Amino acid sequence: MDSLLLAVARVNDMWYALPLVIAVSLVYSATRHEQLGSILSHAVRIGVWIVGFMAVLFAVLLLISCRL
Repeated sequence: MDSLLLAVARVNDMWYALPLVIAVSLVYSATRHEQLGSILSHAVRIGVWIVGFMAVLFAVLLLISCRL
């Protein structure tokens, strides 16, 4: 039961990544474009790329930890 509570508590820590991904994608896009529409569309693409990269990295690390 304690391990389940610990796992749930760790899932909540992942919410800290959301504002970080939003901020990084907006700042990166704003350095590349001047129009608001271009900034937002590029920020969404970059944000999806970052989240996808984090998900793949998480899956690889999870697979490695299960093998140990």
